[in-house]
Amino acid sequence: MIVVTGATGNVGRPLTRALAEAGHQVTAVSRHPAAVPDGVRHMVADLTEPAGVEPALAGAKALFLLLSGDLHAAGARPADVIGKAAAGGVRRVVLLSSQGVATRPFGPTRITMRSVEDVLQKSGLEWVVLRPGGFASNALWWAESVRARRVVAAPFGDVGVPVIDPADIAEVAAACLLDDRHTGGVYELTGPEVITPRQQAEAIGAALGSPVRFDDLSRDEAKAAMTRSLPAELAEDTLDILGSPSPAELRVSPDVQRILGRAPRPFADWAARNVAAFR
Repeated sequence: MIVVTGATGNVGRPLTRALAEAGHQVTAVSRHPAAVPDGVRHMVADLTEPAGVEPALAGAKALFLLLSGDLHAAGARPADVIGKAAAGGVRRVVLLSSQGVATRPFGPTRITMRSVEDVLQKSGLEWVVLRPGGFASNALWWAESVRARRVVAAPFGDVGVPVIDPADIAEVAAACLLDDRHTGGVYELTGPEVITPRQQAEAIGAALGSPVRFDDLSRDEAKAAMTRSLPAELAEDTLDILGSPSPAELRVSPDVQRILGRAPRPFADWAARNVAAFR
């Protein structure tokens, strides 16, 4: 049995589907009831209360661990999930961490995530750490304005980073859950090229067959919009990276190619597959 947390999200959903289609027994864990592929067991659990996930872990051999933003809040104990996994007999954990753990190690959210990495690496379990950069799916923040007005409004329109398709993260996670050769690996995951928000808007327009205008937002305007769905601290962290990416954050990593034997998908592929969200 393989347990996938965050199973209804941008990474967890394709990971759950891929594992099930490959014939593996999967338990999909999410906060709320949700549809899952045929043959997949679904359990509702909140990782902010690690005891609640124990029934899902019973009898599992591997765990994909995706920690929500709530687990970075004051007083949260995200590493407790790893202890519950070990106690439940899980042998392998693939942790979805963040590129920022290495590139911006002193932000509070990255300090928390690095502490989770450290607990995992000292747990005695088999482990793999995935550190993705920006997600292509963050473009879904623009879906409403594109549908209504064919406009993308974002800050730092001509500053890019090599965003990664969550489907590629899912494929890498599946490989790491199933292949012992990846044990002890720390993988940085990026897309194939640096792409700016303005270029992302153009790619969405191309997928729609209709031009999408780009409007520049100030940092303050962007923060106000982001904090409707993200903690303020995480919004600040994200804006720091988007506005002033470091050389390490601009680097295209070879790790997706090494693990999957192919190049990561470009943003245009993600936009084409998800075009319905923008119609």
